[in-house]
Amino acid sequence: MSSPTIGVFDSGFGGLTVLRELLPLIRGAHYVYLGDTARLPYGAKSQTTIARYAVESARFLEQHNADLLVIACNTATALALPQIEAAVSIPVVGVIEPVVCAAQQRHPNADVLVLATSATVQSQAYRQHCEAHGLRATEKACPLLVPLVEEGWTDHHVTREVLSIYLREALETCNPQAILLGCTHYPLIASAIESMLRTLGSQAVVIDSAQATAAAVASHFDITPLPSTPPATFECYATDSVEKFRLLGSQFLAHPIDKVQLLNIGG
Repeated sequence: MSSPTIGVFDSGFGGLTVLRELLPLIRGAHYVYLGDTARLPYGAKSQTTIARYAVESARFLEQHNADLLVIACNTATALALPQIEAAVSIPVVGVIEPVVCAAQQRHPNADVLVLATSATVQSQAYRQHCEAHGLRATEKACPLLVPLVEEGWTDHHVTREVLSIYLREALETCNPQAILLGCTHYPLIASAIESMLRTLGSQAVVIDSAQATAAAVASHFDITPLPSTPPATFECYATDSVEKFRLLGSQFLAHPIDKVQLLNIGG
């Protein structure tokens, strides 16, 4: 497959951190990104509702000729991955298994700390995946981090203070060798997390979920690009406020988003 089409789905903007890591990995690929911004956040909704929303988005991307689907949303991965896999006929990659595997490869049989949203923590999906890979996981819900990141406060004293509180509380209960970023917003504050860990006396290594997921996606394709292979391209869809998506999404992607198409999906 010389020029695959890859669908990437999130409830909002965070999955663009996964797309950011994917773009340089598979030259010639075309990405179709869908941010279900009209119905975020997913974390406050029931498992049945999350599965319905995620399946609708997955089917939309399959209909747009995706050869592989990336669920760049921890909540959807944790609560709806089996339903998504049953709804489409293409391979599906979630964000939990890749980051847990990356942690296990670097720190086998280690104690790890998972930073995630409340919904992802309540699902216990990370705990179950970590146990399956011989890792001992402590999970910490960090509900204030997503709003701060979406406000653009990635290098702000309020964000650093909130991180300090969350990490202090977590480190009182565990001594991890690795920190797993269990939300696709968190790679944007990975350096702040690492800096705060050092301030608090921890030498734990931060495992970036976006990088781990991108590497897992790339492993599905046996592609040796020629010098003439063009760079990857992408198109974006949002279910609400395309202008906000274009402006804020450009920060998440670290690349200008010139156009976002409005999509009316589900209800």
